[in-house]
Amino acid sequence: MDDLTKRFTYSAPKGDQITRYEEIREMGRNFAEMVQSECPASREQSLSLTKIEEAVMWANASIARNG
Repeated sequence: MDDLTKRFTYSAPKGDQITRYEEIREMGRNFAEMVQSECPASREQSLSLTKIEEAVMWANASIARNG
């Protein structure tokens, strides 16, 4: 499968992928909760939360696209 096809094709979860997705989301949420509680409400905090969300998304995309 070429790169663009891989990027834009739905891949149904298989094997332990769902569990791995959930673990990554849980760790991301825990980190986001810590940032929210320990960092002052600010643009920087907001950007931090966005980057955590992006990291979770890309980590899960890695699993979806590459097993």
